[in-house]
Amino acid sequence: MSAPALPIELEPRRRSPWHLLVRLVPPVIVMGLLWSLADGPAALTLLTNADWRYLVLALLAVNLQTIACAWRWRRVAARLGQAIAPRQAVAEYYLSQLVNQSLPGGVLGDAARAVRARHAANLGIAAKGVVIERLAGQIALFGLLAIAGTWAILTPGGMALRLDGEQLLLVVAALGGLAVALGLALRLIRQKWSLRLGRSIRAALWDNGAWIEQSTLAGLILALNLASFSLCALATGTGLSTEAILVLVPLILCAMLVPATVAGWGFREGAAAGLFPLVGASAAAGFAASLAFGLVILAASLPGLAVLFHPSKHRRSS
Repeated sequence: MSAPALPIELEPRRRSPWHLLVRLVPPVIVMGLLWSLADGPAALTLLTNADWRYLVLALLAVNLQTIACAWRWRRVAARLGQAIAPRQAVAEYYLSQLVNQSLPGGVLGDAARAVRARHAANLGIAAKGVVIERLAGQIALFGLLAIAGTWAILTPGGMALRLDGEQLLLVVAALGGLAVALGLALRLIRQKWSLRLGRSIRAALWDNGAWIEQSTLAGLILALNLASFSLCALATGTGLSTEAILVLVPLILCAMLVPATVAGWGFREGAAAGLFPLVGASAAAGFAASLAFGLVILAASLPGLAVLFHPSKHRRSS
């Protein structure tokens, strides 16, 4: 019986150079527009003068997040009947992060992770483990966004709206881009998520106390993700309030879900530049914070090179 279709391609079709070029054009255009609209030189100054101590803490937070995600993947796979050794789970997760940071689409690393981990299970089970682990992260992000957004709207004297015409344009563009991203995500779910995942999701994330473990891991991973971006903002001179961290940062992270980009570059910066004025910060500050965040994530994925060049040291069967 053949494996059902997956939202990630386990055997990606060959792409022409033109196809890859088309995927790279949108973030380049967005970056060019931001350089003009969000005062690129000012953002670059903030980035070059960033406090390295906060960047080191952000790098530590991202690495801890990667390890926690690898543990979540291992626990999800175990509940589906696939045993993955702790060292292998961490190594494979670092490698997938490196690939996702390097290639358009943001899922090729996850597809490769499923294929490489299939030694302990059939490909269908390995793929389900990867998909459900990523799904758990998105559920946590959107859940936080829904709760925090409702709280921000209902709280009197919420986020300041001190916007001039140019800032208002950036905010509208950012919210419009996020709406498009969410629409694309829903379309992807409707068209490609033909896996009959219901029972597997329940077994991996809910049954037999799984929800306690998964909720704890989701909270830890999400906290580390928010902390890493907030530390990058602090490094570039912007301190974010609790409200901003719980509402704006998840929105900015959602922009990374747009598939027509590499590791979220461009769209993430656009969202940050457009949304930072909502809390009284400048668009340039949002641009700089997002650039710092992107560089920290890229640096945190570099341990994947060790797995790439010395795979035998990291591949252990359970």
